[in-house]
Amino acid sequence: MKSRPKLSVVGDDPASRILQRLDGVKPSGKNRHMAKCPAHLDKSPSLSVSSTDDGRALIHCFAGCSSEDVLASIGLEFKDLFPGRLTAADRSEYRRKSLESGREHARIIQQIAAVQLERGESLSEIDSEQLQEAVRREREICDELAGFEVERGQRITPDRPCWAVHEQWVINEKGRRLRPGVYWHGFKRGGAEEDENEDDASDRPITDEWISTPVTVVARTTNSDDGSEGRLLRLATEGGIKEWIIAMEVFGGSGEDARRALFGMGVIIALKKRGTFMEYLLDQRPDEVFATTSRPGWHESGAFVLPGRTLGSAKVRYQASNKAQVLFSRRGELDGWKAEVAAKCEGNPVLTLAIGCALAGPLLSLVGVLGGGVHLVGDSSSGKSLAQLIGSSVWGDPGIFAASWDMTKGGLEIEASSRNDTMLPLDEIKRADPKRVQEMAYSLANGQGKGTMTRDREARGKLSWRLLALSSGERSLSEHAAISGNAAHAGAELRMVDVNAGTRTHRAFDELHGLEGADFHRPLTVAVSAHHGHIGPAFVEHLLASDDRPGLLEDFARTRAQFMEDNAQAGRVADRFAVIALAGEMAIAYGLLPWTPGSALADCQLLYGEWLNQVGSGNAEDRQILAGILDFIDKHGTSRFSDVNDQVPDTKVFNRAGYWELSVGKRLYLFNKSAIVEAAHGHGLSRVIKALEAGGMLARRDTDRESRKTKKYRIPGGGSARLYVIDPEVMDGEGGGA
Repeated sequence: MKSRPKLSVVGDDPASRILQRLDGVKPSGKNRHMAKCPAHLDKSPSLSVSSTDDGRALIHCFAGCSSEDVLASIGLEFKDLFPGRLTAADRSEYRRKSLESGREHARIIQQIAAVQLERGESLSEIDSEQLQEAVRREREICDELAGFEVERGQRITPDRPCWAVHEQWVINEKGRRLRPGVYWHGFKRGGAEEDENEDDASDRPITDEWISTPVTVVARTTNSDDGSEGRLLRLATEGGIKEWIIAMEVFGGSGEDARRALFGMGVIIALKKRGTFMEYLLDQRPDEVFATTSRPGWHESGAFVLPGRTLGSAKVRYQASNKAQVLFSRRGELDGWKAEVAAKCEGNPVLTLAIGCALAGPLLSLVGVLGGGVHLVGDSSSGKSLAQLIGSSVWGDPGIFAASWDMTKGGLEIEASSRNDTMLPLDEIKRADPKRVQEMAYSLANGQGKGTMTRDREARGKLSWRLLALSSGERSLSEHAAISGNAAHAGAELRMVDVNAGTRTHRAFDELHGLEGADFHRPLTVAVSAHHGHIGPAFVEHLLASDDRPGLLEDFARTRAQFMEDNAQAGRVADRFAVIALAGEMAIAYGLLPWTPGSALADCQLLYGEWLNQVGSGNAEDRQILAGILDFIDKHGTSRFSDVNDQVPDTKVFNRAGYWELSVGKRLYLFNKSAIVEAAHGHGLSRVIKALEAGGMLARRDTDRESRKTKKYRIPGGGSARLYVIDPEVMDGEGGGA
C-alpha cells in the first residue's frame, strides 16, 4: 500500500515546531491537527496538537500518554509549549484573534436565542441573562477591535514632550497601543536634576499620560455681544461629536464648573489629572478665530445662529447654556411635516397664521417691522393650543419650544431673548399677573429688557430681541387686565392683537378636510411631535441663498399695500399681518409649504379684516377713553350722580362725580373735572377732551369763549360749577363696541 505523503508544516510558533517532528499529521479544525503519538506505538493518529490565540501549544494524547512523555519522545520540554519573547505587535495580533473568537461565540448565543424566539419559545431566566451578557460582550469586543483596525494603519511618533489628542486608537513608537484621549507624551524622570526638555532625550524612557477623553481646542472665540473671549472645544464622546465654548474667565478659578459641564456632556477626565486638563486647555494656541453670540437669530456677520447650528457662516457659533439647544431640536423629516401637518392647515386661517407667525421672525429686521404679537381668543378646548403647537413645530419640539404666561416679567425677557428672530408662543393668558400683563405686552413688542446692575454696581447688559409672540387665552388682553382694576391701554392691545379662535366654523378651525373635530385635532398633535424643527431653518437657508434684500423690500411693500388702514395705529397692526402673509407666501414659493399660492395672503387679509370690524375705525386710545367713561357711568350713574335741578343737595351721594339732567327724554351726565379724569383711567384732561370732541360726545358747552368745553350750571344748595356734559347714548351708538 502506498504511504500518504507527510504534511508539510511551516512556521516558528510552538505548535508548528511540534508538528514538524511528528508523523501522520493532518488538519482537524481551526488551528488544530492530529498526528501519531511518538510516546507509544501509534497505528492511527491519536495525538491532538492545537494553538491558542496567545501563541501557546496544547497537546493531548487520547491513548493516555502524558504530555511530558510526548515532548521527551521528540526532544522537547514544557517550555517549548510557550512562545518566546513576544513583541508588542505579536501580543496585539494574538489579542485580536482572541477577541474575534469571543465575538463569534457571542454571536452564536444571540443566533440561538433568536431562533427560539422565532419559534414562539420563551427564554428561561438563565438564557435571558446569557443573551444580555452576549450582547454586552459583543459590543465591548467590537469597540476594542475598532482600535485594532486603527493600530494596523496609524502609528504615531510624538515630538516629545508635547500634548496630543487622538480620537482613535493609536500605537506609539514602542508598539504600545493607546486608547483615544488627550495625552501628555513625555519622558520618565530619572532624578530631580533631569529636565524633560533637555536635548539629549533619545535614550530616555517614555511616558504617555492619559488625561481625558478626546477634547480638541479648535479655535479662539470672541463674543460679539460683550467682547469676552473663549475657546471652541470639539468633544469626541460616546454620544457622538459635540462642540462647546469654554469662557476664558473660568481659568481665573479652579475650573470646577467648566469640568462639571464637560462631564455632563460625556467627557471623562482622569480624577487625578483635573488640574493637568485645565493646563492643557490653557496651553493651546489655535490659529482659527470664531465669533460667538449669546442669543439666536441674525448675527452682525449676516449669519443666522441657532444652538448647535449656524446658517450662512462656518465661523460663528452660539454660546449659551446647554438648555438652549433643546429649544431648537429636530426630529423626523421636513417632508413628513409638510404631508402630515402643513397640508391639513390649508383652509384654516388660524393655523396658517400660526405657521406664518413663526416664519416671519427672521423677516422682521430685514423689512423694518417692529415686534409684537397676535392673541388667539377662544373658549377652552377650541383649538388654540393646537395652533400654538403647530407654530412651535416650525422651530423645535412643540412641548419644549412653547412657553406659558405663568412667569415674571424678568422670566419673559429671558424666554424672548432665547427665541430672538423666531417666535415666542405664550399659552393661557389667564396665568399671567393681571396687574402686569399689559406691561409685559409692551416689553415683548419693544424688544428690550429691564436694565439691571451687577453686585459691583456696574450696568449689566440688557437682554434684547425682535420676534412675534403667539399668545392664547379665553379672555382678551384688556379683559384680563381689567380683573385687577386696570384700564386697557390702547398701546398694549395694538401690540398684542386679538384674533378670533373660538367662534369660527368649527371653533378655531374653518376646514376639517372631511374629518370630525377630534379626528382632525388628534393626528395633528401626534404629527408635530414626530416631525418638527425643520422648516424654520430651511426657510432661512432659502432666504440666505436668495441674498436679495432690495427684492425682499419690494415684495413686502407690495404685500403691505393690500392691508388698508385709516390711522397710524391700525397701520402698525397692518404691518404685522403683512409680514406674516409675506413669510407664508415666500415659504410656498420655496416649496416648503404645500399650499396654494396666495392662500397665506388671503388668510391674513381675512383675519386683519375681522380685527378691523371688531375694533372699529378711528384712534384706539379714543375708543378706550370713551369706553372707560361709559363704563364709569354704568357703575356709578346712580350712586355718584344726582339731578342737577334738585332744590337741595342729595345727601346720599358720596364722592360726587357730578350731576345729571334730562334732555329730550334722555339723561345727560355732567362730569366734574376730577371725575372725568378718573373715568378715563389715567389719561390727562386735555387728551380726554380731545377724544370726546373727536367722538362728538360733548353734548353742550357755553359759547362765551371758543375754547370753552364746559357749561356753567347752578347746582343744588347754591353756587355754580362748570361741568362737562356727556351724552352716553351717542357713545353707545358710535363709541366702538361698548
